[in-house]
Amino acid sequence: MKNKALVVIDIQNDITKNYREIVENLNKAIDWAIEQEMYVVYICQNNITPSAKNFLPGTKGAEIVPELHVASDHIFIKTKTNALTSEAFCAFIEENRITEFVITGADATACVKSTCYNMTKAGYAVTVLSDCVTSYDKKKIPVMLEYYKSKNCIVVTLDQMVATSLQ
Repeated sequence: MKNKALVVIDIQNDITKNYREIVENLNKAIDWAIEQEMYVVYICQNNITPSAKNFLPGTKGAEIVPELHVASDHIFIKTKTNALTSEAFCAFIEENRITEFVITGADATACVKSTCYNMTKAGYAVTVLSDCVTSYDKKKIPVMLEYYKSKNCIVVTLDQMVATSLQ
């Protein structure tokens, strides 16, 4: 495996229904990552606050959506917005010497945002696939894409990423 990972964030039953608009692209991205011999990683939110109503551990809402192609057993649980708060995920990164991440998933204004920010802050190379992220409020996605760029993330479409890898 290369030192690169495709990360799929919070595509779970309790996430916004807008994921349906990107799930086909997510599955294409997963297939592409496998062809590129990249790690494919799934990050899942578990909400452990007492007043929580969604992403509750052990519920159907916390499960990965059935339409998503699960191509590895690299599934990590987080309880905060930033994927790097998962100790198991951080250990996986270190153990496999991963330095580059391709980010997809939801929510663009919360968990994707926090993960991208913290990954670039930690010195990792981060690419966001713009047509593989969604949000509860899709009108905010263009602003988020600009935010990612301002935090030194590369923002490209899946087709652009695939074309670049073919060169």
